[in-house]
Amino acid sequence: MGVLVAVMETIYAVKKDKVYLDMAKFWGKIFLLSFAVGIVTGIIQEFQFGMNWSEYSRFMGDVFGAPLAIEALLAFFIESVFIGIWMFTWDRFKPGVHAFMIWMTAIGTMLSAIWILAANSFMQHPTGFKINNTTGRIQLTDFGAVISNPQLWRVFPHVILAAILTAGTVIAGMSAWGLMRKKKDENHFFKTSLRFGLWTSLIFAILSAGAGDFQTQQMLKDQPMKFAATEGIYKDTKDPAPWTVVELINAKDKTTSHEVEIPTVLSILTYHKTSGAVKGMDTINKELHAKYDKQFGKDMNYYVPPKTLFWSFRVMTGIDLLIMLVAFFGVIWSRKKKDTIENKKWFMVIVGLTLWVPFIGNSAGWFITEFGRFPWIVYGLFTIADAVSPTSTVGTLLFSNIVYFLLFTLLGGVMIWYSRQTLHHGPYYEMEDSKQNVDPFAKEAFVK
Repeated sequence: MGVLVAVMETIYAVKKDKVYLDMAKFWGKIFLLSFAVGIVTGIIQEFQFGMNWSEYSRFMGDVFGAPLAIEALLAFFIESVFIGIWMFTWDRFKPGVHAFMIWMTAIGTMLSAIWILAANSFMQHPTGFKINNTTGRIQLTDFGAVISNPQLWRVFPHVILAAILTAGTVIAGMSAWGLMRKKKDENHFFKTSLRFGLWTSLIFAILSAGAGDFQTQQMLKDQPMKFAATEGIYKDTKDPAPWTVVELINAKDKTTSHEVEIPTVLSILTYHKTSGAVKGMDTINKELHAKYDKQFGKDMNYYVPPKTLFWSFRVMTGIDLLIMLVAFFGVIWSRKKKDTIENKKWFMVIVGLTLWVPFIGNSAGWFITEFGRFPWIVYGLFTIADAVSPTSTVGTLLFSNIVYFLLFTLLGGVMIWYSRQTLHHGPYYEMEDSKQNVDPFAKEAFVK
């Protein structure tokens, strides 16, 4: 949202079209709400390292601490400083200078994503480290290798583009609800915002799909089991490989049934050509046993949760396609020469409801990323079972996760409620105090 608000204010600085200034101020409120909620949720999550994952913290701390410290000292410092200046200086700088403040805030948020994803990418594909044989801990040996991790620069574009896609869809959805209120003074504002959000959704839905394919190519190299599970493949496919649209998976017996397949498509998705077989989970499981049995024993289970990954992938891609289609028709029906979108109330409702689906799609994407790493918490080095705090029990884990879930639900509810209030107030709402503009310490304030 910060990026899109920066674009809005830049358009105003260049074109001097006041509606874009109004848009930057209004959608900036939604950005500030999400920023505040993001800070609080991040602080809550940090408690999990010590409470539930102390062995992970001990093992991984030397590597994990560096990018998170830089994120706090550099990226978050940039965000917090410039967001403060941006919030309170609307009338103190020229438009271009003030737009620079929100651009710096947006850049800070993206830098935060880089450092956090650097830590997560190490967990997916460890680089730049050695194992201390005395302590059994990871030691950082090459910081450059950590930040140049190919996993990082494959996942970062997908995450950022999906985040901008989410913001664009939220703008379009909230604008659709705002237009349906039929307030004449707000019509131009919400119509402009709607079209801005629809164009953003369309462009970034396409770019996000491309970035997802870019990331998948790295997944094939680093985590072939994850890829096979997203396609529901136990046995090696034929050449060319068909793509399975839907199927029933029996994870216990490791079999599938009732497949609906499209010939050759999986080869195209995997290798970008019309030939090539794809390894199944059974074959990859044998390869992982051959590689890791000496270190982790023969009883390890290297099969990831296939149902979760198979359906999460289809939910994620299906939602991206849905947003693409809704945005495409929205752009067509809202063009100046034939603006009929307001007459299609059914479509406006669809656009309004679509604002929720990117959050589901993003969550499904992270399900793939994290569940697909099973049984590792640091791929090939440290298992999830070894990472849990030695004092943790099923009961304490259940209790703490319920508490976290309730806290996040409460924060999400607060975000939704305040966003709804902001939408209902509209872009031109002013509080009574701001209307009066009375100095509380002026002499007049004490006169009866």
